[in-house]
Amino acid sequence: MAIGVFGLTIGLALGGVVLLGALGFVLQRTVDTEAFRTADAVALLAAEDALPDPLPVAGGQVRVQVIDGQGRIRAASIDADRLVPMVRPERLDRDGRQRLEVPPERVGLVGPVRVVAVPAGTAADPLTVLVARSMADVRHSIHVVRTILLVAFPLLVVVLAGVAWRVVGATLRPVEALRRGAEEITGRAGTGRLPVPASADEIHRLAVTLNGMLDRLESARVRQRAFVSDAAHELRSPLTNIRTELEVAQRLADRTDWTAVTTNLLADTERLSRLVDDLLLLARLDETPPTRGTGPVELGALLTDVAARYPSPPVRVMLPAGPIWTIGTVEELRRVLANLVDNAVRHAYGSVVLAAEAGATTATTAGALGPVSTTAAVAKVGPGVRAYHLVTVTDDGPGVPVADRERVFDRFTRLDDGRARDDGGAGLGLAIVRELVRRAGGGITLTDAPEQQGLRVCLLLPALPVEEAQGVT
Repeated sequence: MAIGVFGLTIGLALGGVVLLGALGFVLQRTVDTEAFRTADAVALLAAEDALPDPLPVAGGQVRVQVIDGQGRIRAASIDADRLVPMVRPERLDRDGRQRLEVPPERVGLVGPVRVVAVPAGTAADPLTVLVARSMADVRHSIHVVRTILLVAFPLLVVVLAGVAWRVVGATLRPVEALRRGAEEITGRAGTGRLPVPASADEIHRLAVTLNGMLDRLESARVRQRAFVSDAAHELRSPLTNIRTELEVAQRLADRTDWTAVTTNLLADTERLSRLVDDLLLLARLDETPPTRGTGPVELGALLTDVAARYPSPPVRVMLPAGPIWTIGTVEELRRVLANLVDNAVRHAYGSVVLAAEAGATTATTAGALGPVSTTAAVAKVGPGVRAYHLVTVTDDGPGVPVADRERVFDRFTRLDDGRARDDGGAGLGLAIVRELVRRAGGGITLTDAPEQQGLRVCLLLPALPVEEAQGVT
């Protein structure tokens, strides 16, 4: 506030100085213009050899003289000196118009005197017209304005400072309320909301934005705490198994079956390693922004390669004729398919089918997603894409209840039904799949398996025309 008032004072002071300078310049130019007008009129009379004596002038603050080349006065106004010229002859330029300052006592006027000189006469008889004008009125006008500014300036600064104080105070009052609210939230280290002012202005929008940010931060904090808690719980299980195995082996000493112990320890170590790798992958996916595909990927070969890793029960692959191209990262798409097929094989009773449909439009995609509308299908894969490849993974296992088909994509989620017979899973597989599919610009949903018991996973990936894929490769 003090800086603002100081800046306002400096600005007004500079404005006052500029005003006085401009006023003095304008008044002086006005005096010069009137003097030159009078001198030009007298010069016309001199050119016609019709100079009256005395010279007629208007006002008592004007003196006029007409002098020749030797400095002799040929004519003068009634109040002008007829013996001594107002300007010494050596100061005059006989060929040009001049503006001169002379002492007031030389002219007989009050205050500073302004004299203009205009050449007149003929070449044989050159004359100069001198017109003197007192600047006392100009000086008085400037003095009056200066006095008014000196008196009004402090009052104006005080008034503006008071108005600024009230306006700034009223403007910052909601900001202070926001600050107190933020301080209370910080002090109690819990959730809370900032007060939202009633006025629909920038402060109101700021408060709404900050409350939204606080809500997102609180949600992130809750998710982080849950994630850390679940991760600690999942990590504790294999560590506990490893410790138990080692303690039992230590107590049994020579009676320990080290082959069985080693097998169990390796299984727990592999489970622990998979869990750590999954946690690191999720952390990397959370930190790095999604980058839509880095190159063309042929889905047919990728699906065949993934299915070949599961000889029992065998995974049947159903592919359309011709190549199926999409955009993405091979490693990420392989991880998606491997997680889905691994989950299907783990819970299937005996049948797993991996199929693909090339170039499905949003309308056919909506039908493939079961009770999902076309608009919802587009929302699941993002706007701007009109064609997709539909990849399905179908098993004949116990399935997933409709109410849980969204929840299973949350991290560390394992159901209590038949799919809880997990032999090492931590509930991160589908969470990783959803994040990788989103990064690829696709979508995923769960539906009932058609014409049989089980579950079908519908995976949507952006379609890349064959000619574009061949142009890139």
